Amino acid sequence: MDTNSKTNNPVYSHADPSPVDLTEEQWKNILPKNVYDIARQKGTERPYSSPLEDNQEIGTYYCAVCGNPLFRSDTKFESGCGWPSFYQPISKSSIIYLPDHSHGMDRTEVECGRCRSHLGHVFPDGPPPTGLRYCINGVVLDFEKAQDAEKQYNADHGQ
Repeated sequence: MDTNSKTNNPVYSHADPSPVDLTEEQWKNILPKNVYDIARQKGTERPYSSPLEDNQEIGTYYCAVCGNPLFRSDTKFESGCGWPSFYQPISKSSIIYLPDHSHGMDRTEVECGRCRSHLGHVFPDGPPPTGLRYCINGVVLDFEKAQDAEKQYNADHGQ
């Protein structure tokens, strides 16, 4: 399930780990409005509005902005918060952590480690083994089933 069109996005890649640094005007021209509003303007989608909230398939969740691998499906869990929730990112470099004191709250914002787009927040009330709950806006996630991801990886790497 590819939740957003990537035809106008020259930086979208599951294989390129290099940092992406575009102007806000460039992002606005590349991204669909709903993705731009959340990813670049730090918006929040309505709870329970993402089709990925109930997704039970095996695969990988990617940043919908740049294609960076973020979470594996085996770290997804039902938290009841209304957004897709995970207890661990794919790697330490997948996510950037920032203090967020907006709206009178003290929270930790999470951004994509490649393009620095807003993903959501992480909270210390998740399940073992990490005890963390990454609460992520579904509109900034793309999901690829495991078999589809393997085919794409082999194509990208000439196998």
